[in-house]
Amino acid sequence: MNGLSERPHPLGVLIGWALVGGIWSASLLTAPQTGLEIPQEDKWGHLLAYGLLMFWFCGLYRANRTRLWYFAGFAVMGGVLELIQGTLPHRQASFADLTANVTGLTLGWLAASALWSRRSR
Repeated sequence: MNGLSERPHPLGVLIGWALVGGIWSASLLTAPQTGLEIPQEDKWGHLLAYGLLMFWFCGLYRANRTRLWYFAGFAVMGGVLELIQGTLPHRQASFADLTANVTGLTLGWLAASALWSRRSR
């Protein structure tokens, strides 16, 4: 199956883009204080958010070429958000955040690939 013939369910696509919107909102609004004492809590949040995002879109689109485009687009989105954060008084840009984003994207893709390859057997 190639990326052009895939037709994911519209609700799944809507949920996926809502996740994208949630990442934009969380990235640009004032960072909430959770009160938890988790080392590198912010980085874990980036890793989990981008991992879930990539996992979701890998579930929608099974062709690796399509997944690669989403991976690249989401990685660029993370970079753009970091640049924007650098201009905001209540946020700061961080290369470590960008690294966590790309690591999350990678782990999300790998997890989805492992899950879907088992289901197709």
